[in-house]
Amino acid sequence: MSEKVHMTEFKGQSFLIKIKSAQNHTWQGTVQWIEENKTIPFRSALELLRLLDSAVGTDKEDE
Repeated sequence: MSEKVHMTEFKGQSFLIKIKSAQNHTWQGTVQWIEENKTIPFRSALELLRLLDSAVGTDKEDE
């Protein structure tokens, strides 16, 4: 699998997501938080979602 790159915006924050591989039926790669100039690796799609959720500070009270 070649590297896939996707830019997304969520709750006013911008993220650059790089999917480097897809092993064990999930994604591995890095997520770059543009506004904070941070790049964090992730080992699964679930870990990616948790990183995005923690970056924008969503929780059950927002629902």
